[in-house]
Amino acid sequence: MFTILPVKGGLGVVEGFFCDGVNAGLREGTQPDVAFIRSDVLCDVAAVFTTNRFQAAPIKHYQLHEAGFQTNFVLMNAKNANAMTGKRGIEDIDTILSALPKKLGVHNPLMSSTGVIGYPLPVEKITSAFAKFDFDAKNSDAAAQAIMTTDSFKKELALKVELENGNTFHIAAICKGAGMINPAMATMLCFIVTDADIPKEEMQPLLKQSADQSFNTISVDGDTSTNDTVMLLTSRKSSAYDKEAFAEALNMLTHRLAMMILEDGEGSNKVVAFEVTNARTKEDAIKASKALSNSLLVKTALFGEDPNWGRIASTIGASGIECDEERLVIRYDDLLIYSAEYPVLDKEREAKAFEIMKQKSFKISCDIGLGSAHHTSYGCDLSYDYVKINADYRT
Repeated sequence: MFTILPVKGGLGVVEGFFCDGVNAGLREGTQPDVAFIRSDVLCDVAAVFTTNRFQAAPIKHYQLHEAGFQTNFVLMNAKNANAMTGKRGIEDIDTILSALPKKLGVHNPLMSSTGVIGYPLPVEKITSAFAKFDFDAKNSDAAAQAIMTTDSFKKELALKVELENGNTFHIAAICKGAGMINPAMATMLCFIVTDADIPKEEMQPLLKQSADQSFNTISVDGDTSTNDTVMLLTSRKSSAYDKEAFAEALNMLTHRLAMMILEDGEGSNKVVAFEVTNARTKEDAIKASKALSNSLLVKTALFGEDPNWGRIASTIGASGIECDEERLVIRYDDLLIYSAEYPVLDKEREAKAFEIMKQKSFKISCDIGLGSAHHTSYGCDLSYDYVKINADYRT
């Protein structure tokens, strides 16, 4: 048995880790735009990245390291993605990381970036942050704010895990994401740190599984960024570990952060679960569920609070899965919206459906009726504000 409890302090509660964020002039105002996470010991690291074929320079730089490498420093910046910048993008990272103070004793430092694609990094501005950082700080708040782009609120979470034998460990994360969110790994930036004594060989599979069950199930707009990264580092300073407890804590952490991203979806007002059940195969369940979470027509119907089940059915049919209109059943929460026996919404059911759609969150369940496979994806509505935000993204 074990207990998982939320705690305050973000990354700072995890033993062995330090973090800070400062404004280096990449954006106007005083909000931090450059941040770091460092450890006072070498950490094993696992990561999953975007499936976009145009991976950004920070991802390519990471992949230059030998398998199984360790690190004790990650630098992050906003406003500039350092994507589609060629060899110069990687060279700029080396230039920036080589300017870190020697007294820190950094080893295999990493960098991650988010922002506008296609522009070289402002190297001098970023390196100017080094004189402003407190490298012994545990300022998770500033680090979380520094990686925000169109996010309207910071995203951080920390958990304490108490094992049956009385030992404890912590796991915490900061992440950013509000637009260019599509379930195609990893859909944003996320940095997870833990002091659990997790074996190196278990880090990558547990991280991938957790990302598949959380970040890979959400969609804001169906676009996949060039920079998407989820990274896990461990200091092992707690000397405590239980695989089942760690996996559950990691899944709880990533799922909650994924829901924060949806809640903050650019211009969104609702978070909706798209549950597909009794599909012929798991692949069919995933395909239909993700098609619903990505559909622009479904998203606009959610925004308009229009219980038009035709858009749901049409999207399922267009997804290419095996389906039969005589077997399909659609429900909003527990309310029957469509079946072959009741295809027309009467006034009473339509009124109830409208009330459900006014909620901040609800579930759309689609029973395919051809098997036993199921999958749930998560999405949000698409509003006028999404267009406004992205029409002016560079400004």
